[in-house]
Amino acid sequence: MEFSKRLQQLPDQFFAALAGKVAAAIADGRDIINLGQGNPDQPTPAHIIASLQQAATDPQTHKYPPFRGIAELRQAAADFYKWEYDVDIDPDTEVAVLGGTKIGLVELPLALLNPGDYMLLPDPGYPDYLSGVALADVKFDTMPLTAERGFLPDYEALSDDVKKRAKLMYINYPNNPTGGVADQAFFEETVAFAKEHNVLIAHDFAYGAIGFDNQKPPSFLQAPGAKEVGIELYTLSKTYNMAGWRVGFAVGNAKMIEAINLIQDHLFCSIFPAIQQAAATALTAEQACVEELRATYECRRNVLITEARKIGWDVQAPKGSFFAWLPVPEGHTSESFTDLLFEKANVAVAAGHGFGEYGEGYIRVGLLVSEERLKEAIQRVEKLQLFSVSIK
Repeated sequence: MEFSKRLQQLPDQFFAALAGKVAAAIADGRDIINLGQGNPDQPTPAHIIASLQQAATDPQTHKYPPFRGIAELRQAAADFYKWEYDVDIDPDTEVAVLGGTKIGLVELPLALLNPGDYMLLPDPGYPDYLSGVALADVKFDTMPLTAERGFLPDYEALSDDVKKRAKLMYINYPNNPTGGVADQAFFEETVAFAKEHNVLIAHDFAYGAIGFDNQKPPSFLQAPGAKEVGIELYTLSKTYNMAGWRVGFAVGNAKMIEAINLIQDHLFCSIFPAIQQAAATALTAEQACVEELRATYECRRNVLITEARKIGWDVQAPKGSFFAWLPVPEGHTSESFTDLLFEKANVAVAAGHGFGEYGEGYIRVGLLVSEERLKEAIQRVEKLQLFSVSIK
């Protein structure tokens, strides 16, 4: 038996390979500090767990859910966007419930494009964007994200051919892997670009709750006209430490939302209703837990950056997300530095080239271990004597 051509053309699962490598080393007894993961390390807040427990005792939640999600969750998503971003959302026509936003990002090309159509993707960017490209048998061009531009794409630098053939574009701020953030002006520029070139926009807002230095990341949908050209995908995985619950939603342009809902009508029967009810609780309950979590990541970021600079590592602090995007030392590639850290320092990081061509020269570090382990990781790096100048 052979796999279908569609499966054969899927990209290697970057994060699965990394997780397997770390797990094997730990099984061999090595003390690995895993900074390569994107898996929140804090527990789901107790009031959300209690909501799930209560909902699970109701026999009605054990029946098939409505195909397009329970009304309570769709209304909660709309309410959340109103009070958090002052964006009006119709819960009946502008919300699609997702079993994690990865599903939505992979489904969109299948729902909106035809084989041979073109997408625009950020480089570096979340590797699983390419899964949707492969499954839909579409093509893609990339938008370089560089430190010089704050990791924002330069639409003017795109060729006329690229602008003409693009039908769907992904953007992601706060950004994975760079930690870059976008402002309202950039989103307004994006709306104008989309209208001029007839491009649909999908904003991956996975890290929307995690902004640093007293700067709250804006929603793409706050830009005037955004709902005319695009949608935003919001996950509860990061904001509420609910990664394993697999629940999120897309909001915005009604036709794009209908496309997602239609394809999901044929693929899924939504999510366990008790999880949906707990998700509604997360979105509508008091949000102190979110601010506490954001503050935790900011403290970890500050420790990582301070300690790295002490050993002479010239690094910049991320402005959002729970990742740091760090340059590799002179004489190394992303892969060689990643391998060196793993073999000689027992520190696991994600090699930048795994996120795209413009990720070469960087590693991605997750702020998903304690401050003490972050300090220890930098101490292990210092022992490799890769940096000649210490910053005191």
